[in-house]
Amino acid sequence: MLPTTMSVAGLCEICERPDVDHTCDRCGRLVCDRHWDKDIGMCVECGGEVGQPGDRKSPENMPDGVDTYRF
Repeated sequence: MLPTTMSVAGLCEICERPDVDHTCDRCGRLVCDRHWDKDIGMCVECGGEVGQPGDRKSPENMPDGVDTYRF
């Protein structure tokens, strides 16, 4: 019978440490615990690009002249 958990093997694609435990949900990088943001399921580099949900400003708090686009 095959194991039910998947093992990730290789080097961290950010620091090249051999302790890789995660795959980024956004870019697919193999990363170690040190470069993994478990709250958003992404590597720290993608997390920095995307930002945290609490980082977004409410339209009421934006200065005048800033347009808000909604999709």
